[in-house]
Amino acid sequence: MTDTDTPFRGVYPAMTTPFAGDSIDHELLRSDAQRLERAGVDGLVPVGSTGESATLSHDEHVEVVETVVDAVDIPVIAGAGSNATHEALDLARRSADAGADGLLLISPYYNKPEPAGMEAHYRTIADGVDLPQIVYNVPSRTGRNIDVETTVSLAEHDNIVGYKAASGDFGQISEIIERTRDEAFAVLSGDDALTLPMLSIGAAGTISVSANVEPERTCELVESALSGDYGRARELQFELGPLFRALFAETNPIPVKAAMEHRGYGPDGLRLPLSELSDENREELAAVLDELEGGA
Repeated sequence: MTDTDTPFRGVYPAMTTPFAGDSIDHELLRSDAQRLERAGVDGLVPVGSTGESATLSHDEHVEVVETVVDAVDIPVIAGAGSNATHEALDLARRSADAGADGLLLISPYYNKPEPAGMEAHYRTIADGVDLPQIVYNVPSRTGRNIDVETTVSLAEHDNIVGYKAASGDFGQISEIIERTRDEAFAVLSGDDALTLPMLSIGAAGTISVSANVEPERTCELVESALSGDYGRARELQFELGPLFRALFAETNPIPVKAAMEHRGYGPDGLRLPLSELSDENREELAAVLDELEGGA
């Protein structure tokens, strides 16, 4: 696949959702989107797992999409998944009406569909909403892996143009890239630590947690790899490695919200049942952030 055929290429931060008390802070959300746009990211992904979508009402979900769309001039890929197909379809339609440029669709969680049900779920949404759509495989959260055959079949649908890989199964990811490389289909890293290895075998970019905190370095890492400068990409991988580990010391987005507070980007408030970062991990995260800032 050539770069011109790639529907999504580069760095797409998986945005956090800032809260003022129990309400969404839309002013801070807007300024954060604009901060990331200025840093050079290729697009934004609000209301995914990092955006605490599981604790937002559907109305809040759509309001976040509207705020981010209104704030920036880069593509906005809205999280819009659910474990009920009718609910995911409704969220997808409402996100499209809110101005989203694409959709990120987590696979159905808890009810653990078989491959036939998984494929029917995604095809129903792709048939019902005419936007570019990214299948999101994160079995650690959903309890079910989207297998290679299902993914390759879904890649044939005109509206299913990407796959966010967060399974940690590099063999599976490699096979999906191999078998879709002649399609207009972008495989994107959903695991910051694996972004560089994935880029080396043909991934198109990343939907990144760390890019909320280090967008410039993340963009340089990805662009270096995409342009073939793997020496520089490796340097950046090793610089960012401690951050990748610190940001997943506890359940995402607990650490990244603490990191953003440390950098002055907003409070680290979370909605229950998520809890604050432990003191030990907060100290380690602060040390990593200060080291990166000192080396900038």
